[in-house]
Amino acid sequence: MITEVSAVNFRQNLGEMINQVQYRNDSIVINKDGKPVAALVDAELFARIRRMQERFDALSRRISDSYAGLPEEEGMAEIEAAIAAERKGR
Repeated sequence: MITEVSAVNFRQNLGEMINQVQYRNDSIVINKDGKPVAALVDAELFARIRRMQERFDALSRRISDSYAGLPEEEGMAEIEAAIAAERKGR
């Protein structure tokens, strides 16, 4: 479950919020002035997010390196064509 709280409410109930995340595997979205500014998530979920980010960054670097000598317009056209072909094949 995802709970949204104000920053003030979060500060006032920090211990309870930590228990909610730790024991119920909930996530807390912290809002300031009505906008989300941070999240409190289970440490295991955070580790998974970090691994996914690292894999995404590595993939982005590989794609960037592959298209390094190509003008941006040509590279984007090739990528978009590959995406369209993949979607069509589904």
